[in-house]
Amino acid sequence: MGPKRKSAVPTPATALEQLQQSQSLKLLTIAETISPKELPQSAKKRNSAASEDSEQTGDPHPEALEADLRHYKELFSKLRFSYVEQVTKEKFLRSITENPPRLVEARENDEKQKEILGLKASLKERKLEVAEILKQLEDKGKELALRYEGLKLRTQQLESLPTEIDGLEASIKQLKQDQTPASDNPELALPLPETQRVLSEREAELAALKARIASLQASMPNRTRELEKLERELRPLETQKQGTVAAAKEARRRKEEGGGIGDELEERGRWLRASEKALTEMLEVEG
Repeated sequence: MGPKRKSAVPTPATALEQLQQSQSLKLLTIAETISPKELPQSAKKRNSAASEDSEQTGDPHPEALEADLRHYKELFSKLRFSYVEQVTKEKFLRSITENPPRLVEARENDEKQKEILGLKASLKERKLEVAEILKQLEDKGKELALRYEGLKLRTQQLESLPTEIDGLEASIKQLKQDQTPASDNPELALPLPETQRVLSEREAELAALKARIASLQASMPNRTRELEKLERELRPLETQKQGTVAAAKEARRRKEEGGGIGDELEERGRWLRASEKALTEMLEVEG
């Protein structure tokens, strides 16, 4: 045997259709059978204004049903009294017309009276039990009626949801089309999780740069003092350099003029240039 197929998940439209096709409530069916439209004209006259409204709208109103129930209770009470009276008369006539007539003694009457009292007490208890059950049924009926009305209201709301969803989807599509054209930068077209990750990385880099800038700003006063110290040490050397250069120029001029001390000045110039070069290398200053 092949693998079992998984049951398809019903769509919202299918679920709504199944809900709409549910069977009608039994109480409503019973109410339709005793609708005021089907009552005799005399019974209709005894109904309340709510019953008249029910006749016009065709929907059995609870107050109309309650009026019908009271009418039926009164009617059955009269019928029960008539029935008991008729049966009693019939038994009495049958007993006196028998041949020989049946005579009842006082003792039998007392026993029958006790039996009737016991039956009446039992009947009263049963009536109380039935009244309690009817009260519970009435409370449960009211609760179910409220739940049924709420269900009908939610069903109507569900019927309007597909249209609203279609409208929202169309609005979202239109808004996407009306957006600014997409940028060539791929990072601007990332989904939300990727965008958050890139943003976190950029924030971490910015924090690192800010920390480095703060560190450099903190060390700047020390660097400034070191630079000022080097400038102070460099000024005498610069002055000495300028004097040495002037002396070398003067020695070259005298050498060109052919003076007697040309060789001595040339040797002194070489020594001064060598000294200048050594000092320049030591201080890392270009000559």
